[in-house]
Amino acid sequence: MAFRVFVDANILLDFALKRTDYYESVRKLMEWVVEGRIEAYITPSIVHIAGYWLAATFKPEQAKAFLLTILADVRVIDIGHETVVNALHSKIPGIEDALQYYTALHHKLDYFISRDKGLQRAAIPILPVCTPEEFLKRNN
Repeated sequence: MAFRVFVDANILLDFALKRTDYYESVRKLMEWVVEGRIEAYITPSIVHIAGYWLAATFKPEQAKAFLLTILADVRVIDIGHETVVNALHSKIPGIEDALQYYTALHHKLDYFISRDKGLQRAAIPILPVCTPEEFLKRNN
């Protein structure tokens, strides 16, 4: 069975922008998604965040094309009212992080992929937060 992982916005941006320090690990992570080794999930707000930065870096048409390509293999999951309330009551200080994390919890995902060390410290054992490098190393 494939692992079900949530992919944070910065991970998508590392991939799209080919950020030198991180590109190889996120490229490998996305390769695993395409191969079906993992199932990747994002929320509409991740599409929003990534779309904003990609449109600011490239032309809007290029940003849309990239996102549509990603969405061929990455599924968008929704967040409901109760999940939002739970996230806002959580100990995770960042609102955006709390919303994403609690959405992943609600959907019973296996991992949350992010470089956010604060979120990593606030995570609970049922949904570990790890970097792409850590995830690949654990599951290779």
